Amino acid sequence: MDLFRSEPVAQPLAARLRAASLDEYVGQEHLLARGKPLREALEQGALHSMIFWGPPGVGKTTLAKLLAQVSDAHFETLSAVLSGVKEIRQSVEMAKQQAAQYGRRTILFVDEVHRFNKSQQDAFLPYVEDGTLIFIGATTENPSFELNNALLSRARVYVLKSLDEAALRKLVDRALHEDKGLGKRRLSLPDESFAILMAAADGDGRRMLNLLENASDLAEDGGEISAELLQNLLGDSRRRFDKGGEAFYDQISALHKSVRGSSPDGALYWYARMLDGGCDPLYIARRVVRMASEDIGNADPRALTLCLHAWDVQERLGSPEGELAIAQAIVYLACAPKSNAVYNAYNTARRDVAENGSLEVPLHLRNAPTKLMKNLGYGEEYRYAHDEPDAYAAGEDYFPEQLEPRQYYQPVPRGLELKIGEKLKHLAALDRASPRKRRKS
Repeated sequence: MDLFRSEPVAQPLAARLRAASLDEYVGQEHLLARGKPLREALEQGALHSMIFWGPPGVGKTTLAKLLAQVSDAHFETLSAVLSGVKEIRQSVEMAKQQAAQYGRRTILFVDEVHRFNKSQQDAFLPYVEDGTLIFIGATTENPSFELNNALLSRARVYVLKSLDEAALRKLVDRALHEDKGLGKRRLSLPDESFAILMAAADGDGRRMLNLLENASDLAEDGGEISAELLQNLLGDSRRRFDKGGEAFYDQISALHKSVRGSSPDGALYWYARMLDGGCDPLYIARRVVRMASEDIGNADPRALTLCLHAWDVQERLGSPEGELAIAQAIVYLACAPKSNAVYNAYNTARRDVAENGSLEVPLHLRNAPTKLMKNLGYGEEYRYAHDEPDAYAAGEDYFPEQLEPRQYYQPVPRGLELKIGEKLKHLAALDRASPRKRRKS
């Protein structure tokens, strides 16, 4: 026996089934169907630099390779995780050689391009600009936040979507029936098993095929990949939730907007999605406290207290008691009367402060704990509200001399703020009857 001879390592199923033509490519019909922009560009040979933005496993790398194949372009690839400026320069030199020796264009595909820093991204610009290479970047993150504006202005962004049921079904059918897949093993996959696989894959074609391959290793040739087998294999699998990434912020945004829109059911769905994806419940608890102040405010001040209690329960008891308390707070917020009056008032006051600088505190509003301060007029003519009728100093002025009095807070006619608004209108009437006296500081 030759100890130094080894059998070639078989490629993973996902690699063996990578589409070899546009006809085999699944999903992204919104880009590649007849008459769609990218398909038109391909058919006309009008290749251009582009960014593929989408979740994992939806065919970004495969599509880039197919574009090179269809356009007879040389294909260079870089991974932003493993490469730097040195590798970028090597790829540029290869592109120049291809153009000089064979008259071929070069597509440079950069996977996870968002991991390149700004200076590394800048290294592409001259060569994209002069046509040395056609740049295709793939990213799971929002290009608006992760890529240079200069690079974005030279590339068209295409949004790739998660694979739907029809696309995933096509992948599975190919895997089960093609010889380069699992066809020789004559395995069957009942509808119940497919549904389990599809839920676990969560729109990720590569993950779907990897899970199917793992399951096939446990099944007998000519047998069935049963639901029981898959459940034992998958255990407590998680759906897509990239903390700090696009999915993370999209889902917390959906939760917040559901609360603001008074949809307890929608809010609970997104809350459950985030927990299912592995989000820290304490992060959600903090955001829920923010919602109580921003969107409910004084329309129902109890909301803030309830949210703080839910946060406290999560810290004290953990899961699942704390998660249930947060769910209670979320439902309460969604059902509570809504007001962003305090939020708007606070932001307007901050703008005034930023625009007007450090204005002096009027003398009548200053404390006078010493004789010198009293001699300087500190606290002079201050009206103690409790000594006034209705405990209100009508017409008093609490703003700096250089700033006309404002009314930042505009209560909404809902919840407790309905009563607050009525009181403020009453006080305003008293002010009108006793005009404000502007003092000199």
